Amino acid sequence: MTMKVKVGLVGLGEHWETRHRPALLALSDRFDVRAVCCEVAQRANQVAKDFNAVPMDGFRAMVERPDIEAVLSLGPDWVGHLPMLAACEAGKAVYSAAALEISPDQATQVKERVDRSGVAFMAEFSRRHAAATVRLKELIATRLGPPQLIFCHQRMNPAQANKSQQNGRHRNYRRTEIMELLDWVCYLCGRSPASVASVVDPNTPDMDTTEYQVVSLEFDGVPAKQLPPVLAQVSLGSYIPSQWQDAVAFRRPASIQVRCANGIAFLDLPSSLIWFDQSGQHSESLDYERPLGEQLLTQFYRAIVSLIRVSSDLNDAYRAMKIMDACRLSASNGQRISFADQAEAAWDNCPRQRPSR
Repeated sequence: MTMKVKVGLVGLGEHWETRHRPALLALSDRFDVRAVCCEVAQRANQVAKDFNAVPMDGFRAMVERPDIEAVLSLGPDWVGHLPMLAACEAGKAVYSAAALEISPDQATQVKERVDRSGVAFMAEFSRRHAAATVRLKELIATRLGPPQLIFCHQRMNPAQANKSQQNGRHRNYRRTEIMELLDWVCYLCGRSPASVASVVDPNTPDMDTTEYQVVSLEFDGVPAKQLPPVLAQVSLGSYIPSQWQDAVAFRRPASIQVRCANGIAFLDLPSSLIWFDQSGQHSESLDYERPLGEQLLTQFYRAIVSLIRVSSDLNDAYRAMKIMDACRLSASNGQRISFADQAEAAWDNCPRQRPSR
């Protein structure tokens, strides 16, 4: 019989209806929602009613309930990293949809608490776990060989990019999006960049509100693992006015293009992959795979029930934050910034205690 993990929800976030709610319903044999804590009491009451759970006013009281074994922090807007800290203190596993929303200092604080408590921690990197990305990683390991060049571009409409301006106290949507793109590239390369350079549109030079930003990342080769150097370019643009709907959809580039040692791949999220090798073109539509929300929560479930402690996502979230710091510096001084082992070295300097269970 499958063991059910009793969970509490903190915040519901923008993906609740499309990702998290359907996944929790589909995985009701693995997750039992016991309590809901949300900024909007009426919404918390409705979700609690749907899942036969208890609505709660405070996240600390919810986390400390003896019938809660894991905490799903699904909304960045409200209490930030505090529910993660409270969960660690209570020895509860943490699933965070807001790992890229917090500051590097807060990430360091969470990392220390996770190390001290020994709990399982999973950050929600949706692009990593999309069906097309999983398949591309398989092809890199088998048919295509290691990446050599990567081009990653996301085009946003201004309304989407300016969500932070509409509700500025909650999040910087643009910053979060480009950090996830940077993490995606690092994930495909399997290592951290050696150097970073960034420029922004000179007509909108503020990096938090610019209409276009491009980041160049250089990854050193690893001869011992037969990994060649990689040059990657990541860009995020919101330069087409939202009223020009035809232009927004016109010739949209692939989400990511990867030239490998033995071929090239063009990937569109979540499930479209076209790749070429010596035998020609191969088109794959991975719509038959389980929805992304189910895949993410299934991985979290395995992390909880497994005897192997999982917390590496925190390092990766922190790395993305430090790359953004390097981008900001590069955009201001016009120079390429050395990044080799910067994030890992920062973690190594954090005080640690032996995990206790």
